[in-house]
Amino acid sequence: MPATIKNPAARRYTLRLFVLMTAYVLLLIFAKWMFKRGFAEGALGYVLAVLPALPIIGVFWAVMRLLVEQTDEYLRMLLVRQCLFATGFALVVTTIREWLQNFDMIAAGDAGFGAAFFWFAGLGLGALFNKLTIGDAGWDGGCK
Repeated sequence: MPATIKNPAARRYTLRLFVLMTAYVLLLIFAKWMFKRGFAEGALGYVLAVLPALPIIGVFWAVMRLLVEQTDEYLRMLLVRQCLFATGFALVVTTIREWLQNFDMIAAGDAGFGAAFFWFAGLGLGALFNKLTIGDAGWDGGCK
């Protein structure tokens, strides 16, 4: 039997995430298709290159919206800890990577592994940090 999300804030977040990730996949496919066929010249190229980033920016908004809409103070605290961990993790990784690039220890460019990627990875690590330090990651707080 599939889990149902009982927490209204978590349910809205899940729906937003689904919509944003669907838009991300569609916009990424479209932008790559346009670039491969040579339709991405001039200003249109810049617009097409930025399109897939917009839903990713939307995910940041969705996470912050979840913080605002979460009425359970304990679950909100767990999410705040996750976000703080994710922010610190992304800043540490990208700072080290940039210094390694500055001294030509690694190649310039990130091949898609920019700050957003590391922030999202940090969210998962932040949940693990919560589990290891206070015994709860909050994963089952809105599901039954």
